[in-house]
Amino acid sequence: MKPVRLENAPLPRTYARLLEDIKGRVRAAQVKAGLAVNRELVLVYWHIGHRILQAQCREGWGAKVVDRLAADLGRAFPQMRGFSVRNLKYMRAFAEAWPDESIVQQVVAQLPWGHNVRILDHVRVPEQRLWYAQATLEYGWSRNVLVHQIESDLYGRKGKALTNFDRTLPAPQSELAGQVLKDPYNLDFLGLSEDVAERELERSLLEHLERFLLELGVGFAFVGRQYHLAVGGQDYYMDLLFYHLRLHRYVVIELKAEEFRPEFAGKMGFYLAAVDDNLRQKPDEPSVGIILCKSRNQVVVEYALRYADKLMGVATYRLAPQALRKELPTPEMLRRALTEVKDGITCGIVHQFSTGTPAPRESGKKPTEK
Repeated sequence: MKPVRLENAPLPRTYARLLEDIKGRVRAAQVKAGLAVNRELVLVYWHIGHRILQAQCREGWGAKVVDRLAADLGRAFPQMRGFSVRNLKYMRAFAEAWPDESIVQQVVAQLPWGHNVRILDHVRVPEQRLWYAQATLEYGWSRNVLVHQIESDLYGRKGKALTNFDRTLPAPQSELAGQVLKDPYNLDFLGLSEDVAERELERSLLEHLERFLLELGVGFAFVGRQYHLAVGGQDYYMDLLFYHLRLHRYVVIELKAEEFRPEFAGKMGFYLAAVDDNLRQKPDEPSVGIILCKSRNQVVVEYALRYADKLMGVATYRLAPQALRKELPTPEMLRRALTEVKDGITCGIVHQFSTGTPAPRESGKKPTEK
């Protein structure tokens, strides 16, 4: 009788589910073990730094003793690469920055060592250090995203947009909704000058959608640009439409390359009512509007939003100053330089920047309504 090959043997219908369940449990155990190892490593580093700090304060240890300690630990644990002089100094700074061991155990030890080093390097204020550590844990930021959020001063910008959330939402929801809004939004990555037109700003944001989503924050999902709604037999087009996965709300964003005007709030209220009637489903909460302006007068914004019954906020955006824009090479300069290099001519460029040719303007009939 011919033997049956294992891979061709008939399997019970429940086998696939069993296999996936086992694989899921193994992966979960791997992640849990990795987190436990990381936590113990960070705690060891904190204790080493704490001991060095104590010895330097009590016995006046100098740099040479730290050098000797690094060499001795390296010989004792040759398989570990974390005992360099530089890393020992980071351990000391780590213990000095986080003197409360309970905070280290509850928050900081949950972060990889590389994240902790970046926070040490870039954040000096203890309150801000803790905020960035907690935010990294909550949102799962990579090291590069963490550095980007620090360099763009996310702590300073978070929740500073002017809104009517405190009046229109219960306290816990108001706090959460306010946290997703910033002021100003940092759009320097677009490489646009301050006198940009609204259509150019909108097009550039979509060309850099990944960076724009990062700047908006965790939870935003892109739905559409110039999103069409038919109301009363007329066509209307919203600049940008998103859905927020944590708030369970549609988010309408209108871009204004000028100072805020009261009529912007009226137009936003109209869009939000239309979205709620035409797009909102049963599980969704009422939609939110964000008006991004070049500038704003706080008193005018407060008056405009005081009696608005729809959820909306007004924030500003930040672009590269005109003076900096003048220093950037034009697309024609870059093309000429590339042509000279291609022809074998040595070409030296004093300032080297990364830029691109703006996308061609869209053809076709313009929408009758923004």
